[in-house]
Formats: sequence, structure tokens, C-alpha cells
Amino acid sequence: MNHPVDPVADDDLSAYVDDQLDVARRIDVEAYLSQRPEAASRVMADLRIRDELRLALADAPRSVMNAPARVATVEAARRLERALGRVRVWRQLRAAAAVALLLGAGWFAHAQIGPFGVSEVVASDLAPAYVDAAVMAHRTAHLRAAMPSQAGSGAYDPADIRAATAIVMPELPKGWSVTDVQVFPSSFGPSVELVIEAAGLGKASLFAVRPGSFDVVPATVAMKDPFNAAYWQVGEVAYALVAEADTQQLDQVASKLARSLY
Repeated sequence: MNHPVDPVADDDLSAYVDDQLDVARRIDVEAYLSQRPEAASRVMADLRIRDELRLALADAPRSVMNAPARVATVEAARRLERALGRVRVWRQLRAAAAVALLLGAGWFAHAQIGPFGVSEVVASDLAPAYVDAAVMAHRTAHLRAAMPSQAGSGAYDPADIRAATAIVMPELPKGWSVTDVQVFPSSFGPSVELVIEAAGLGKASLFAVRPGSFDVVPATVAMKDPFNAAYWQVGEVAYALVAEADTQQLDQVASKLARSLY
């Protein structure tokens, strides 16, 4: 006899990925996914990330004293797994929840969530060093734009950048146009800067770099006079968006770019 099926929601999909459903409800979810290829593709991607993280945790050494660096990486992987769960909640609620973790200092700062999911603005001296590099790259882009002999290249190929630098770029919103692409040297490999004409932001720079550590940092705004910067990190790659836009707008855009990476 057929039983009535409750509508499948995002919470059910998250619970399916996390192995938190009973057999009957898993069958309901699988029937739902069989008729929705796009949702099934998203769930399969989440399952792959979950399994990769579990494999990494299973291979981790059991002795903290023998491998402190590896244990730190494992802890960051656990935070990444929790962050993926938060992203699935964001999809449902359309609001951003941000927690900035500062392990070395031994303290944390929580982001202030407003009606638009705006995170708290942090003091400039607390921002990571790569934010200063992003601001410098943005200033250099303004300098190049004023020099007729330094014409920019708007040929932007994310796949090409990933193949050459191992840096995955966020998905750019519709209406954004890339006017210049530059690759800079950095301490842990090449960094990438996109000069962008973005609706509402004006001329902005999107900077990506491998900072040499594995972490998960949600979109956080820092003031770098006369610019504002929003930075975040996903795994081994960190990002910064620099513009003269107000902090609230910059935070909203940065949060959207960060979510596109999951």
C-alpha cells in the first residue's frame, strides 16, 4: 500500500547527505532526486565532498604530539565540513551566517547578522596580510589604467587560471565584465587579480591567492582607506574583493561569491 509522502525540503537533502534519515525517508528523497537531475547533481557533489573529508579524517594520525601540523589540517577539514552544512542552510533561508575563527590568538569574533546578512566590519589591523596585497594590486590596476602603454587584457578563462595556478575562481554575477587579468608572484605560488566593472560596485578588483594555510573564513569586511575590502577563505585559497563601495553592499556581494565556491 502506498503511503503519503511529505514534500522533500532542503533540510531533507542535508540530512540525506549527513546519513541522518531513516530508510523510509531516504527512499522518499531518492525518488525525489530521480526526477530532478539538477538537485541530484548538487547532492552528489555534496556527497563527494563529504566522503573526501571523511577519508582525510580517517587517514589522520591519532597522536597529536607526533604530527601537530597534520592535526591542525584535520581540524580545519572538520570546520570545512561544518561550513558545507551551513551553506545548505543558506540556500534555504537566503541569509548568511558568518563566524571568523582566529586559532592562533585563541579567540573568536562573531559576525553581526542583520536583515540582509551583513557581517561585522573588522579593524584593518586584524585583516590577513593577503588583504593588503589585494589592496596594493587594486591600486596598481588604477595606475595601469592611466598609462596608455599598459593596456589591460580582458581575456578571462577560469579553467585556464585553475590549470596554471591551482586557484578556483568564484562564479561572477551576470552583468560583470572583466577588463584586465593579472598574475602576481606571492610567497606560496602565483596570485590572481581580476579588474572588474561591476554593477553597483564600480571598478573593483577580485584577488585570489594561496596564503599557505588551510582554513575556512566567511566573508568579512575590512576598511582600507580609501577602499573597502571583503575577504574570505575556502580551504587552501583565500579571496579579497576591493572597491570603493559601502561595506554593506560589499559584504553582500562577497558572501554571494563565497557561496558560489561550494
